[in-house]
Amino acid sequence: TTGGGSAAPVTVTTASALASAAKSSSPAVIRVSGMISVSGMQKVTSNKTIVGVGSGSGISGGGLTLSGATNVIIQNLNFKDSSDDAINVEQSSTKVWIDHNTLSHAHDGLIDIKRGSDFITVSWNKLFNHDKSMLLGHSDDNGSQDRGHLRVTYHHNWFDGTTQRHPRVRFGDPVHVYNNYYAGVTSYGVASTMEAGVLVEGNYFENVKDPFHLGEAGSPPGALVARNNYLVNSGAGQQGGTVKAIPYAYTVDTPSGVKAAVQNGAGVGKVG
Repeated sequence: TTGGGSAAPVTVTTASALASAAKSSSPAVIRVSGMISVSGMQKVTSNKTIVGVGSGSGISGGGLTLSGATNVIIQNLNFKDSSDDAINVEQSSTKVWIDHNTLSHAHDGLIDIKRGSDFITVSWNKLFNHDKSMLLGHSDDNGSQDRGHLRVTYHHNWFDGTTQRHPRVRFGDPVHVYNNYYAGVTSYGVASTMEAGVLVEGNYFENVKDPFHLGEAGSPPGALVARNNYLVNSGAGQQGGTVKAIPYAYTVDTPSGVKAAVQNGAGVGKVG
């Protein structure tokens, strides 16, 4: 994923300038300077890098939506108080990297991925002050579009006192959830439902009564394999079934060290 690649960077400070640059048909590297208040969901088209300048830049009041887009990087941005989702990825969007953002208090999801989207990495983000954090697959009835897709990697994210969906998964197989730090999650960590296959690996769960389970609400159980997780004052979790092989080489950090690594590296302005 290269985003806007070598396009000359453009710095935006207003909602209108951000909207114009993000929906352009040309590759673009968009530098967001300061907190920009937007209304509703701002469309992001293919071949874009949207990156915050410093630690105090981002988007409030609305969010970013990718629909049928490919090759997009969203990085180093604060998202808060969205009237819908903070980041929405849908309609077969592919090759998306969501990295080193700080997200809180959206009306719906903080990072929702759905409708056949594929090959997405969600890394080194900090989430707090929120209920429904990360949805992967929006409906049990959408299998015709979602089967064979929704393959997402979640690593080194910090879920700080959030409630549920870290992530909640339908259909995606394999989905890789590794080296994340779950701190005081109040409902549940990971849920595998509706034909999903989720590998939950090398995470650090602290004060999480229900770290991972099968099925959720009215959705039937998917498959979930848990290995080498570090549990501190947390439940044992529920697993079962088989998950497809992870199709890339990777290194798992020592689980007991994940808390310190993620606290030091996740979110805006951090290096992880």
